[in-house]
Amino acid sequence: MTPLLHFAAVCVSTLAFALACMRAENPRPDVSPVASAFAPAEATLVAENQTDDALANTRRMDKAERTAEGQLARLSAEDHLRRAATYHTNRAFAEARDHWQAIIMRYPNDPNVPVAMFGIGRSLFQERRYNDALPIFEKLGNSYQQTESGRDGFYYVAATLLRMSRAADAATRYGEYTVKFPQGERVENAYLNAIDSLREAGRPDEALPWIARARTQFVGKPTATNALFARLRLDVARSDWPAALRTAEELSRASFGRGVQTTPAEVAYLRAFSLERAGRKEQASKIYQTIPDSLNSYYGALATARLQTLGGEGKLVAATRTNRVLTEALAVKENYPAPYRETLVREATGRGVDPRLMLAIMRQESSFITTAKSPAAARGLMQLTVDTAAKYGPMVGLSNLRENDFYRPEVSIKLASAYLSELSAMFPNLPEAVAASYNGGEDNVARWVKRAAHSDSGVFTSEVGFAESKDYVLKVMANFRAYKLLYTDDLKARG
Repeated sequence: MTPLLHFAAVCVSTLAFALACMRAENPRPDVSPVASAFAPAEATLVAENQTDDALANTRRMDKAERTAEGQLARLSAEDHLRRAATYHTNRAFAEARDHWQAIIMRYPNDPNVPVAMFGIGRSLFQERRYNDALPIFEKLGNSYQQTESGRDGFYYVAATLLRMSRAADAATRYGEYTVKFPQGERVENAYLNAIDSLREAGRPDEALPWIARARTQFVGKPTATNALFARLRLDVARSDWPAALRTAEELSRASFGRGVQTTPAEVAYLRAFSLERAGRKEQASKIYQTIPDSLNSYYGALATARLQTLGGEGKLVAATRTNRVLTEALAVKENYPAPYRETLVREATGRGVDPRLMLAIMRQESSFITTAKSPAAARGLMQLTVDTAAKYGPMVGLSNLRENDFYRPEVSIKLASAYLSELSAMFPNLPEAVAASYNGGEDNVARWVKRAAHSDSGVFTSEVGFAESKDYVLKVMANFRAYKLLYTDDLKARG
């Protein structure tokens, strides 16, 4: 075992990766996993690393301690790792890489080397520099398989290939992971990702054996249920309605406990959607009616909309449901304020964005707290990051922004409106995809849209591949529904 100080440094750095990397994987979580996942002392240290003061202090120390040649001071491997963690949690990726590289160059035999290599690769991955990240992950996965960082590197070769539009190669790599590391930390995800990668590669028939293997390998576990859910999504995407109905029926009898990536409401919606597409509209209407609707029910709202469209008895049911939800919204109107109205209407409307969608996102991102900062170093009302600001700042006349600028409401709203305008153009008439992109990245969303194959909102949402991003979409869309019920499109209160 390593000394306690080294252990704490590794844990802190590993958690920093998990949190700061969420922009690329599961960005800006609503609730930080720090307290539940790590010991209090480690959690406290990471929380300190995430502050703006920690970032400023680390920069001051590095500047003061640099050599005459401008090189970083020679610190212990643990101290380099700690400073890298501070930079990484604040998305100062280049500065973090300087410290990780110092470990590799100065302490080539130190047990922190694979941790540092993984940090370099992951930070490049976050910056979407996939061509640069790939060889680092490959070397890490080949040279340090006895370590968790090495196994993570092996796994992230597949994740990187997938984002380089090499889905077939990614599927092969996920398969290799399951063979090399049958007890690996990410083996269950590898099975599920192999399924979706084969679908994205246009080889859905080859995904079927993986579904069967996952169900057998993890019988009684959430992964088995998730594999069956993958089968349902595959059947729907292929418009194989008889198969989709059989799968939905089987899945409806499954256990929907912790770790399962779907819900009874979602399965019922996909079942009703399949019935409707199969021409069995009366049966579809009956299933839609079984999906409860409330202000916070995403699939309930979609079901109500479908009932309205189908007509007949369903239309009367839809009217009753809509009135009930409106009454619910009016009762909690104070929970849906519309601050910064003039700025929102000016910036959002001027860029073709519904200001109510911006409020829906703002409510979820920051709860309207201007000083909010997430574990992934997103700041302010709209929880923006330095890389987002660098891209969109010049578009709205805001250049050379510093981290503290993101806490200013007018800056946050301007930047976010430009970003949302671009996302809305990418995914027209699909606010779910806009919300998913804001949380999980538009490159991932483009893959999920293609995988869904249908233009239906609920089918797309079922394909959102990150659990945190999917939950985010459901919450933002619930907020959006409430704001549309309570406000006009220029944010004037209705009635």
